[in-house]
Amino acid sequence: MVTVAIIAILASVAYPSYLQYVVRSNRVAAESFLLEVSSMQERYLVDNRAYASSLATLGYASLPATVSPNYQITVAVVAGPPPGYVLSATPQGGQATNDTACGTLTLSGNGDKSASGGSLNCWK
Repeated sequence: MVTVAIIAILASVAYPSYLQYVVRSNRVAAESFLLEVSSMQERYLVDNRAYASSLATLGYASLPATVSPNYQITVAVVAGPPPGYVLSATPQGGQATNDTACGTLTLSGNGDKSASGGSLNCWK
């Protein structure tokens, strides 16, 4: 009975830590994908003198398997001098529930990184 109690105590401490680890790793996968898309946007700009308005235009028919279950990625082109773009990763499902401190991750064409949740250490 003592062994069962010790295992229960260890599990109650370990599970929340594991859950936070999974949330952070999902966030890092989304951040990495946003940076990759940003790089593709700059390449597209050189070739076409405009930014792409969708992921499909950049050659992404679907999101990577590490990103798609946890985030919805959007591309918005900003008109005006100078033109730009904003990439957003909106958490969904369990990621949205467990990552309220960061929320939606945003990367703009000028390199500004932000998170809607207000936490300062979301981007690694």
